[in-house]
Amino acid sequence: MYQICVIASSVNGEYDEERTTIIRKEKDGWNIKFGSQKPSTPLLDTINYPLHMKNLSKEDLEQLAAELRADIVHTVSNVGGHLSSSLGVVELTVALHHVFNAPEDKIIWDVGHQVYPHKILTGRRSAMHTIKKTSGLSGFPKRDESIYDAFGTGHSSTSISAGLGMAVARDLLGKNNNVISVIGDGAMTAGQAYEAMNNAGFLDANMIIILNDNKQVSLPTATLDGPATPVGALSRNLSKIQASTKFRKLREAAKVVHDVDLQKLPVRFVVDRAGLVGADGPTHHGVFDTTYMACLPNMVVMAPADEAELMHMVATAAAIDDRPSCLRISRENGIGAILPLNNKGTPLEIGKGKVVIEGSRVAILGFGSMVQRCMQAAQMLKSLDISVTVADARFCKPLDTDLIKLLAKEHEFLITVEEGSIGGFGSHVSQYLSISGILDGPLKWRAMMLPDRYIDHGSQQDQIEEAGLSSKHIAATILSLL
Repeated sequence: MYQICVIASSVNGEYDEERTTIIRKEKDGWNIKFGSQKPSTPLLDTINYPLHMKNLSKEDLEQLAAELRADIVHTVSNVGGHLSSSLGVVELTVALHHVFNAPEDKIIWDVGHQVYPHKILTGRRSAMHTIKKTSGLSGFPKRDESIYDAFGTGHSSTSISAGLGMAVARDLLGKNNNVISVIGDGAMTAGQAYEAMNNAGFLDANMIIILNDNKQVSLPTATLDGPATPVGALSRNLSKIQASTKFRKLREAAKVVHDVDLQKLPVRFVVDRAGLVGADGPTHHGVFDTTYMACLPNMVVMAPADEAELMHMVATAAAIDDRPSCLRISRENGIGAILPLNNKGTPLEIGKGKVVIEGSRVAILGFGSMVQRCMQAAQMLKSLDISVTVADARFCKPLDTDLIKLLAKEHEFLITVEEGSIGGFGSHVSQYLSISGILDGPLKWRAMMLPDRYIDHGSQQDQIEEAGLSSKHIAATILSLL
């Protein structure tokens, strides 16, 4: 794959057009010709923190912006990341740090995709090659990464609310620093931004809101009036699939209860990025949805073990017309499973799992993406002459109690494994084992889930290892019980 990097040279310098990229000021602005080497950024090299920008002239600031843009293109072309959003705020970022006095003045970036120039100008340029990598820089503002990151973001439309809170707190403390919320036209489509502006006006709050309107929004965040879910249409017997990158707000969770589950409306929630998501980090992990969806009385919650099962579960969700359902989809790649004929799934029996490996002594009950790692752990233990049964739960709500009863009866040990938080699949199994009296017998039971803390950004495999959910960890847990 051809990678574009940027080379910068002085306006009057000699250059070889085949190997360098020229940043040159012309009548209509700065002109950049791309090459394949690291850019020469003489002015940017002198800027480590915003303090170093205060005495720059307008011409210097224009050159700094051009060099900053070149540096971002070079970085992203090598390590990946958010390019266009960062390039779209280069001049704005330079202007903000030239005029205001961060970190005393609080600059809040809505969504956070666009913070690469901000990070470069606030002491993190030397670490930009680590962005979104394990133990590297976050791809978003992160408060414990830098004092210049006033508020952690990753989702849209929160900057004005956060800025208003900081402005009110500042006034209560008798301080006089500035608070600046930077928001784009896309994020301005969400109601939270307008609620915050209403409150700011009512409180007569002294804060600055910068609307970076690049006119690139194509559709609003929500296209329907009224409730966040298309309940009105569904109540008139229309079918609707609503896709989301996991629910982000308690208000939305409340709407699921009142507007959907209580009325048993057939809304299909497709939860993308379920589990650990890799480089985007904790703002994007989908690790809590099983906990708060499976506790709803009328909700069906399911998660596929592979791409073939995903197709069957899509068909299952489409066929459920008497209650809501939630389908969790992991961000992981498929395993190369054999797909159904004509690429069409067949509805599964609700609340029924299956045994995928027959064993005798130990039973592992996996949920969703963890089934594959359970199978790998079983193969490891087989080499030690330990017979392991692996079952695919498929459903967290309703549970396959017949399968759980069978596994508990025919095995000495039962382990559940999930890529979710405390209170999820393992908790539901635990409650059933307790209520049914199975735990009163000889069965030894353990639940494996994510630790009770946030897992930082990195590769998915690194995150799984850190969480103690790899196939090796599963095998080690079983060995500790024998």
